[in-house]
Amino acid sequence: MNTELEIHNLWHKFKPDNNRDWVLKDINFSLKNGELVGLLGPSGCGKTTLLRLIAGFDKPNSGSIKKNGQLISDDSYLLVPERRQIGMVFQDYALFPHLNVWKNVCFGITKAKHSIDRANWLLNLLDIYELKSRYPHELSGGQGQRVALARALAPGTSLVLLDEPFCSLDVEVRARLRSELSSVLRSCSASALLVTHDPNEALAICDRVAVMRSGVIQQYSTPLHMVSNPINDFVGQFVLQKNMLPINNTNHSYSTCIGGLNVSPNISISNKSVCMFDKNSINIEPDSNGSFIIIAKEYYMSHYVYTLKRNCLKLRAEMALEPSLSIGDKCKVSYILGREFIVLPEKYKSNF
Repeated sequence: MNTELEIHNLWHKFKPDNNRDWVLKDINFSLKNGELVGLLGPSGCGKTTLLRLIAGFDKPNSGSIKKNGQLISDDSYLLVPERRQIGMVFQDYALFPHLNVWKNVCFGITKAKHSIDRANWLLNLLDIYELKSRYPHELSGGQGQRVALARALAPGTSLVLLDEPFCSLDVEVRARLRSELSSVLRSCSASALLVTHDPNEALAICDRVAVMRSGVIQQYSTPLHMVSNPINDFVGQFVLQKNMLPINNTNHSYSTCIGGLNVSPNISISNKSVCMFDKNSINIEPDSNGSFIIIAKEYYMSHYVYTLKRNCLKLRAEMALEPSLSIGDKCKVSYILGREFIVLPEKYKSNF
């Protein structure tokens, strides 16, 4: 499989004369032909800035960006956006309000027959052909998203950049459109980089996921590998929504505030290591002398998820609907024997 996009040692900041405030720090990753890659991270981590550099709206301070092996950006060269053959779908879709659907989709393409045929094919593929005479204000959010995607793909682009395209849609439409994205891209022989802050979205539909924090890629792998082998506690908490507890070491006996850990005597764990585990790996019981207190309660059809707090520590526990506990209740928390935990950064796995 050939490489569509390559990014090497990319650094960027908004004020080049400032020695601090790097927005992107030593970014390295590649995207293969036909791949859907997720760029995942909290707000302000540099996702959109990276997208702008790939699109050609900004020039990096150092490092390089290549498309199909050809240099398109470095600190001394910037290929203009219109020559990059890269499509972009913005959060608000950025459709031209004075143009109807057909003219929006055809904007920027030639009047050659093959270009017109491709535009018609895309309208049918995305199920918006019947809307071609409507204007953007006459479209629903989902319809507008489809039009924006058709416009990005119409010139025959092999790479599409998607900047949180589903964020303003309702739950049902969002789920339906994101499930269709991979098949649409495959039909067009296109690759895509999807920016999102929703871990479930990235893990559900992407071939690979790059997790960013403060301008640094923390982990870049397939969703399956990331779930099985998170690289650090940030990936475990932000992406996988796991519980984390600091580990106490007393004469090579390891424990957390809710119980002892089954750790091989041959394993050495640092004082800064943490224990990571699922929210269904602990049990909570009401206890007037308990050290945890319930601060939130969420209903999930077949179970509740409780958020508990003890000083600066927070845990989430998945529990059956009965018996129901209440916010403000004090609780005792214990591990469920046999459930797996991981020690990070050592990546040591064992069972309670």
